[in-house]
Amino acid sequence: MRQAATSSSLPALSADDLWALQRIGSPTLAPDGRRLVCTVTQGDMTANKSASQLWLVSTDASFPPRALTQCGEKDGAPAWSPSGGQVAFLARREQQGSKDLTPQLYLINADGGEARRISNFAPGVESFKWLADGRRIVFAAWVWPELKGAAAQARRYTTEVSERKESGYATSEAYYRYWDDNLPMGRVLHLLLLDVGSGRISDLFEGTALELPRDASGNEVYDPSPDGRRIAFAHDPADVQLLGNRQALAEIEVASRRVKSLADDPAWDFGAPRYGPGGRTLACTAAHIGRSHKALAKLALVDCGGRTQPGWRLLGDDESGPDLHVDAPLRWTGDGAALLFTAQQRGRCHLWRQPLAGGEASVVARGGWVQGFDVAGDRLVTASDSARHPVRLHAHRLSINRELPQRLDAFNDALLARRRLGEVREVSVIGALGEPVQMWLTLPVDFNPRRKHGLMQVIHGGPFAAAGDTFGYRWNPHVLSSRGHVVAQVNYHGSSGFGFEFRNSIMGRQGQLELQDIEAGSDWLLAQPWADARRLSATGGSYGGFMVAWMNGHIKPGRYRSYVCHAGVFDRVATFSADSYPERPRDLGALYWEDLPRVLAQSPANFAQQMQTPTLVIHGARDFRVPDCNGLAYYNTLKARGVDARLLWFPDENHWVLKPQNSRLWYREFLDWVVAQDAVAEKKAGARTRRSAGSTGRL
Repeated sequence: MRQAATSSSLPALSADDLWALQRIGSPTLAPDGRRLVCTVTQGDMTANKSASQLWLVSTDASFPPRALTQCGEKDGAPAWSPSGGQVAFLARREQQGSKDLTPQLYLINADGGEARRISNFAPGVESFKWLADGRRIVFAAWVWPELKGAAAQARRYTTEVSERKESGYATSEAYYRYWDDNLPMGRVLHLLLLDVGSGRISDLFEGTALELPRDASGNEVYDPSPDGRRIAFAHDPADVQLLGNRQALAEIEVASRRVKSLADDPAWDFGAPRYGPGGRTLACTAAHIGRSHKALAKLALVDCGGRTQPGWRLLGDDESGPDLHVDAPLRWTGDGAALLFTAQQRGRCHLWRQPLAGGEASVVARGGWVQGFDVAGDRLVTASDSARHPVRLHAHRLSINRELPQRLDAFNDALLARRRLGEVREVSVIGALGEPVQMWLTLPVDFNPRRKHGLMQVIHGGPFAAAGDTFGYRWNPHVLSSRGHVVAQVNYHGSSGFGFEFRNSIMGRQGQLELQDIEAGSDWLLAQPWADARRLSATGGSYGGFMVAWMNGHIKPGRYRSYVCHAGVFDRVATFSADSYPERPRDLGALYWEDLPRVLAQSPANFAQQMQTPTLVIHGARDFRVPDCNGLAYYNTLKARGVDARLLWFPDENHWVLKPQNSRLWYREFLDWVVAQDAVAEKKAGARTRRSAGSTGRL
């Protein structure tokens, strides 16, 4: 008879497991708060792709979770109709003999049934929101601004996109690509209005120079008023659009198309507009960029209901209070007395409540990491993960402060019950400037304090990001520790969630303070009785990859046995080819043609003559944030210098690695490299021991 597996006999989490987990998207609540709908994405390793469908979940346990749509290519962005009877969503499907070339709007009854296409707009739909009457939807789309009418847009799309044979991209724009895509050639992002019943589409920005921010991938940059008569939106007021430009807020009247400014101040960057219940007050974020380009976003209110020129103010009238960076989206409580938002704090991301009457913000739902939320009346739902589990759905009551949240799903419980996860610890070390620095540890499942374990620094990107109490699919610390290493993640100076001064401290001297912090973390690790000093490696991606290359030119060879550099900046001058080129000089404190020595002092390539540590370099050809000229130049430099190096290059991946089989290859190459270099170090140490024993006559 087979015995049930004990916990100690269960395997560690693997890369394949990450793609077997069901990935839960942000929830959206029905108007009555009793149901939510969310996306659930399932990877398919064999097919080498993922598919998403919509799930309906009860918030009061009146029915078990059930699929609302069948797995489509990418069913996503669900939104309840104002009546609560239907759900609109984005998808690319084949229906009535017509296959969508671009994402279109679909509508499905909340009780189920067949979804029907309600838009037929050739350039496609990027994001949307319902208007209060339930008869109209406002959406964002990339359009040719000189054209009039949906028919003209369709004709141009046919000739210049679907039937185009040329592959060249021609532009005179300064802002023409973002992350991993060239922006649609000759097009800008407009707001359009869809009549759900007739399918008629009108362009609200037609005939104007207005456009939504070109990096707007969601609907947080615009919001219809509660009566549906006005729409507030963010835009770049500069004559030349650039990534990193400040944004202003404006409002358009749907009927007349009249536009008025709501908040436009050269010293402030505004975003995330959200009307209050009465429509007279608009909440938004405001960052004091006149103080610093790295200023934290704060809550602000705009008085937009009167006849006078709208005015705005920070909520609380100043920049005091918790040193938080407010993330979009914003939500009003049902009574209009407070705002809800997420913000990071010391390696966790909580959901906060800020009363309009004043006082400090308080935590409503603690992380882990709150990845998404929604509110309807007194009911609140969150999608949160932690270092111990992927995203889970919970229901809360805003009126009951101490009520335990109610778990709503069990999507991944069965798989996780068959796996072991290592212990996660949080420690503090004294880093740069004599300040405490947080470090997270993930122990391997077979950790034994009486044995020696390999050590792996995993350096997060950003730099305005953070390691913390979150699960993660790309750099999952449990998978990275599955070969027996203790994984360490340092929240170095410049990380998010530790206040403005901590964030701003690295500007103009990138690499310096961060290196001191990481080295302090390594010193702490090496002082532990279970640490194997012969097996210390450092790995990182994006800004973490920059740090790994920086370390190779600044740390004495031999301290780290190997490095892994994923999508890391190697050459600061060459990285002016990135989509973020307008922002980087502000971080470095100089333009390379004005102060080349200062830029080179922050460029790993300038220290190539000192690089000796074996390195695995990983890069994707579709990475426009850190173009792959960096990874290729770094690899070539190491090879030319005779340093042991290996290259993993993806022709079809971007800044991340998103295809299932490529992800599995990434983890395999990563871990095989670290383990192999550890073995080389152990072999060399053993040889030295044997030589030493021979010289003294001992066996």
